[in-house]
Amino acid sequence: MTTSSVHHPVAVVGAGLGGLTLARVLHVHGMQAALFDLDPSADARTQGGMLDIHDDSGQEALRAAGLHRDFLERVHPGGQATRVLDRFADVRHTEDDDESRGRPEIDRGDLRALLLGSLPEGTVRWGAKVTGARPLGGGRHEVTLADGTAFTTDLLVGADGAWSRIRPLLSRAEPSYTGVSFVEADLLQADVRHPASAAVVGGGMLFALGAGRGFLAHRETDGSLHTYAAVEAPEEWLDGIDFGDPRAAKAAVLKEFDDWHESLRALVADADGALVPRHIHALPVGHRWDRVPGVTLLGDAAHLMSPFAGEGANLALLDGAELGLALAARPGDTEAALAAYEDRMFRRAEVSAAESARNSELLFRADAPQGLLDMFAGPQPRTGG
Repeated sequence: MTTSSVHHPVAVVGAGLGGLTLARVLHVHGMQAALFDLDPSADARTQGGMLDIHDDSGQEALRAAGLHRDFLERVHPGGQATRVLDRFADVRHTEDDDESRGRPEIDRGDLRALLLGSLPEGTVRWGAKVTGARPLGGGRHEVTLADGTAFTTDLLVGADGAWSRIRPLLSRAEPSYTGVSFVEADLLQADVRHPASAAVVGGGMLFALGAGRGFLAHRETDGSLHTYAAVEAPEEWLDGIDFGDPRAAKAAVLKEFDDWHESLRALVADADGALVPRHIHALPVGHRWDRVPGVTLLGDAAHLMSPFAGEGANLALLDGAELGLALAARPGDTEAALAAYEDRMFRRAEVSAAESARNSELLFRADAPQGLLDMFAGPQPRTGG
């Protein structure tokens, strides 16, 4: 039996980058939001690797949040450097980080900590797993939690990622498998323990590409290397690998790279700790919904896409900022604010999702890495972060 005696004018499900940015922008404008996250605490799990934050999206959001200067103090010097290799480990393209490309790198955990630290204590309710939500009429909703409690809200925002519990209030769309799977690996203290791999990756981002597969890697601020072995494969491929047995898992992954240079295979073969499987899913390009009173989505909940345009985190940040600004600019007219926000969000998300889908095909096509080399020869690509 639930009880819903608690009411929050604005409730955000999910304390990721987008939800935190929304709460911060509202706070700057004298408004409060209650955030609910299923993690038991802020540091319950690692937050992933490096993010390149774009000047025209993610950084705009941080400016709106009043955190841009603090962000710049936390970026990774040299993180914009890029290397492109083929499967023989021949270097096909390099770019140094001259700090002029407008996409500085920051550790996701550092960015999340910056946003969390900018909010009043108690803004995030940790260990609050949402199990469902239902409309009550007049734009109000009731949200139920796993512990049997519930609350009501005038504005419900789903910032809860790919498998959002809030999305069904707006859309029947579900993420589908893109045809690409990742296996993540870490090489710790790379310069000391894995100097050859450190040299291959360089100071920033590595793309080592071949037909239907590749290694994507970047150097982290703690001196480790974070690697993604990417494989075009049926969805069940990862399910057939025993990731509880690191030796067997490495062998299964490296079987997909039998004819690759040993210096690239070492990015998985020498990994410290367990490998982590990731199916890459996406919502349909152009995903949108009709306006539903009192509820909206942001970030992956709204427009999950593959990572190959480097826009996921940036769009989540910008979604949160623009939603907060729209609400602050239209006090008393939430529906007008939501309509304005969704119109802009739908249009930019469709462009980025289409770019991401195109880049996925380009990166792993039969003549890879030629597609990426062609991109670098033209306008600056966005293929990471």
